[in-house]
Amino acid sequence: MPEEWERPMPPVITADLTGKTVIVTGANVGIGFEAAKHFARMNPEKLIIVCRSKEKGDEAKRVIQEETKFPRIEAWIMELSDFSSVKAFADRAEKELERIDYLVENAGVANTGKYKATKDGWEDTFQVNNLAPTLLAFLLLPKMLQTAKKHGTYPRLVVVSSHTHYWSTLEKEVVDAPKGKILETFSSENYWSKTTSGRYQDTKLFNVLFIRALASRLPPPSQSPTITTVAVNPSFCLSSLRRGYHDPSVASDESIIKMRETFDEMEKTAFTGEEGSRQLVYGAIGLRDEGKEGEEKMTGGYVSFSNLVETSDFVLSEEGRKFEDRVWDECIEVLSQVDGRVEKIVAEYLIPKHN
Repeated sequence: MPEEWERPMPPVITADLTGKTVIVTGANVGIGFEAAKHFARMNPEKLIIVCRSKEKGDEAKRVIQEETKFPRIEAWIMELSDFSSVKAFADRAEKELERIDYLVENAGVANTGKYKATKDGWEDTFQVNNLAPTLLAFLLLPKMLQTAKKHGTYPRLVVVSSHTHYWSTLEKEVVDAPKGKILETFSSENYWSKTTSGRYQDTKLFNVLFIRALASRLPPPSQSPTITTVAVNPSFCLSSLRRGYHDPSVASDESIIKMRETFDEMEKTAFTGEEGSRQLVYGAIGLRDEGKEGEEKMTGGYVSFSNLVETSDFVLSEEGRKFEDRVWDECIEVLSQVDGRVEKIVAEYLIPKHN
């Protein structure tokens, strides 16, 4: 999609976030860091920036406060490659936060080359980009829905996807995997090692599927205040995301070298982190001024260049819709084993799928 990088990025939109609580993951670098600065300038009651270490979090907090003069920033720690860290973060949020108005799930990785598994037994990119953010969303769902009910608002869950989801080419062994085996098959070393360029674009497809699946199981905005779920495309930006392509352990791999050279060339016209961050902000507050109608338009949507656009043909196809439902069911099953609260939250707060 080279023509995408020839378009100007629309300006950032703003809103008065007085009284609101905003959480941004992956907020110490790149588009998450820049999005946090934008949110800080909108005067929320609390801005929580989430990073992998205390040192990175404290430094990001210092810089954001210095640049924006906004004082109410807290740096929290979470490691997405460790489910226990996600659970600890959710426990803290439940205990310390009175409300959650915006949860921007931005943190992600793009590993290549040698297969890398987490301590939880899943492929690292898949857990960090999909399973862990999905777990976090489920665990924070009650607090967000309570916020909606108590304050008559529409909290937003924003998941950073990518235009690369259009490029996803899931193989039949995943799409047609036996019942209950899609996630296991996709995460396996055998499947992941079939390509040295990684499966980042596939994880971005899973992001879109999750947002759509959750939206179709939340009470409709027309019935009562609820959560609005949005996937966004920040486009191709200069960031640390592609650090995996410079991993010394895969430096001699011919396909990695070629891809690295391609990215180096593309980066000459890439968007800045600040430009890409504008889409995270749009996902959070875009169409907010249209009230309930705006929320109905946004929920389950995919945002690119500050517009709601169609997702990939696969997502919209009958095959894609069936795959989405199967992935949803498997996520519930897998994550309920990680944390028993997931199954209870789904049963208590969500409804049967609707269009």
